[in-house]
Amino acid sequence: MKPIRNPKSKIQNQTLYPVILSVPATAKGLKPKERVKFLSRHARRALEMSAEKSHIRLGELAQDERNAPLPFNGTFWSITHKTGYVGGVVAPSPIGIDLEKIYSRTKSLFPRTATEAEWALADKSSATFFRYWTAKEAVLKAAGTGLKDLSICRVIRIRDDHHLDIEYEDKQWRVEHTFFEDHIASIVKNDFRIDWTVT
Repeated sequence: MKPIRNPKSKIQNQTLYPVILSVPATAKGLKPKERVKFLSRHARRALEMSAEKSHIRLGELAQDERNAPLPFNGTFWSITHKTGYVGGVVAPSPIGIDLEKIYSRTKSLFPRTATEAEWALADKSSATFFRYWTAKEAVLKAAGTGLKDLSICRVIRIRDDHHLDIEYEDKQWRVEHTFFEDHIASIVKNDFRIDWTVT
């Protein structure tokens, strides 16, 4: 099993700049379809800000038949959006970002999200549940698969309160978390330094 290594890139200093933006209160009054469109546009604004910080000019933001982002000019990208926040990031190698609001979850969901061996690494709290969930989703986004592989994407090491390692497709993926308000965001870190912007 080999750790993921990042190739040389045009992103300066091997630092990624994920951007998390709060959603304006006016968006809550939109009809559901309009709200989804707004959140998608707002997430792309976060992506633009990440690109600006990385000195990357955004190209065409196309997706494949599974809605997985396609790279432009050798640059990979990922976005995420929820009711209260959206996020985006560009990177020189496959990347994934995810965010969730932390709230109490029914215990019946815990076995569906992680195995007993994974839960033995940390306490079975709502915060850990969402650490695992967002970390796995970030890795699956980076791999270009999806939640269908959630059960074979495994947390193998908790490094500290902000980092953990996942095993998926015979590779190790390092993930970093940031916490803000009552939310968590996770990003595939691997060998990159991460410079979060949350606003």
